[in-house]
Amino acid sequence: MDADLTRRQILRGTAAGVGFAVTSGLAATSSASAATLVGEYDVVVVGSGAAGMTAALTAAKRGLSVVVVEKAPTFGGSAARSGAGIWIPNNPVLLAAGVPDTPAKAAQYLAAVVGPDVPAARQEAFLRYGPAMIASVMANSPLRFRWMEGYSDYYPELPGGLPNGRSIEPDQFDGNLLGAELANLNPAYLATPPGLVVFSADYKWLNLAAVNAKGAAVAATCLARGTAAALAGQKPLTMGQALAAGLRAGLLAANVPVLLNTPLTDLNVENGAVTGVLVPQGLIRARRGVIVGSGGFEHNAAMRAQYQRQPIGTAWTVGAKENTGDGHRAGQRAGAALDLMDDAWWGPAIPTPGDPYFCLAERTLPGGLIVNQAGQRFVNEAAPYSDVVHTMYDKNPSAPDIPAWLVVDQSYRNKYLFRDILPLLPFPDAWYSAGAVFKASSIPALGSAIGVPPAALTSTVNRFNGFAFAGVDRDFRRGASAYDHYYTDPLVLPNSCLAPLWAPPFYALKLVPGDLGTKGGMRTDARARVLRPDGSVIPGLYAAGNASAAVMGHSYAGAGSTIGPAMTFGYIAANDV
Repeated sequence: MDADLTRRQILRGTAAGVGFAVTSGLAATSSASAATLVGEYDVVVVGSGAAGMTAALTAAKRGLSVVVVEKAPTFGGSAARSGAGIWIPNNPVLLAAGVPDTPAKAAQYLAAVVGPDVPAARQEAFLRYGPAMIASVMANSPLRFRWMEGYSDYYPELPGGLPNGRSIEPDQFDGNLLGAELANLNPAYLATPPGLVVFSADYKWLNLAAVNAKGAAVAATCLARGTAAALAGQKPLTMGQALAAGLRAGLLAANVPVLLNTPLTDLNVENGAVTGVLVPQGLIRARRGVIVGSGGFEHNAAMRAQYQRQPIGTAWTVGAKENTGDGHRAGQRAGAALDLMDDAWWGPAIPTPGDPYFCLAERTLPGGLIVNQAGQRFVNEAAPYSDVVHTMYDKNPSAPDIPAWLVVDQSYRNKYLFRDILPLLPFPDAWYSAGAVFKASSIPALGSAIGVPPAALTSTVNRFNGFAFAGVDRDFRRGASAYDHYYTDPLVLPNSCLAPLWAPPFYALKLVPGDLGTKGGMRTDARARVLRPDGSVIPGLYAAGNASAAVMGHSYAGAGSTIGPAMTFGYIAANDV
């Protein structure tokens, strides 16, 4: 969508050039300002990520007039960059696949995972409306979804947990359906290799393609999908690219404009109620309400320093670079309470040049272990990624483990894909230059290279090797949970999570507290309405996604616990407004 077209859309039905005096109540920025009225809609949505576009699509299908304002020059936000797992219990895709889920199981599991951090009414709203949201998205957009079979809930041993998982992901989407708008899609965090069509669920097996027959078969299937799409003249998209493109296609069909390069500068507040948004072009009025889905504050160094534990910064996140807490700050000025600001959707990351690498399978595959600066293990390497970073922060003050080190041997490198680096191929020289990886001919020499006591590291590796031969991790119970075995090698026995380190050279990869985005934001109720510190509702203001405090609290129920609730509360807000 070109800039001239977007301006024509926003001016349609308005008095262009008319000055409008903005009164604000609690909104400091707009309290004494005058802004040009450049548009008026029933609903104004801030942000074109999964939360914002789901909200906009839902409101439009209710017959409401809607506009989406987006800060970035692209649409899709962090969702477009992601693997696009979506955790929604009892959704129609799961039930059609025969997943043995029930509302009672889901409620029991979510309560056990989240605990008392999140009101029961919000948990209930998420579980109640999530399935309806998925059905609505499929009815009103070209998006279709697949069950990520075998991707376990993160705590499957808890009551109601499912070892085979509840996560779904977008099915293959033809980018041609977007026409010229495809050029405005935010790129993926990691591009799919050319010629392949890869789903999130495929990566488990692609990591093993060199050593596992099923892995090789999955790789061949990915190539066959890519070949078929090319022969059909398609532009195949999967994961976050498919999710964002499919939602945008739904908005195009519903004639909902998405105004790129249009950041939120403030909320317009009159007599305590939010009645629109201020953007650089002027005021866009909202007759019924504003839904903020502007993402987190992961790229705002000052906010991270204010709210989160040290060491922290903006260099280790893989969230969209435009996520600087604009919605949080505007909400605060309008009187919103904030919750969970100390937390994020954490995961160990390797600080590679350019974007950091969010480390999933690599820390779980057999033949590797994680140590702190004392050369000691301190965590189950295969635990849910958020838990690993929580542990890093909890233990860092007494036993420094930021950075920590993922230690692997050449046997590991001969077998497994590492990020997009094929087995046997060397790590890039730039990684060595950046201090992201070190290499040595022996474990003691590796310890010296990374500043870890050589004797301590040698002792730790020897102890770990004993556990690997026995198949039981007596220190951290790696492999005790079904989740631990998702990104592992089923041919490794007796414990697919554990293999000894024995083949030189040895490698140490630096690990820091990375994240997919922050999870703290405006406090909301079960209807996605934003609340003040005293619990009262700010009329006309809703929030969803990482602009709101996460319904997952300080935990993480399963793959897609970011996007699933974001879309659901966007849907809830759009039906309440």
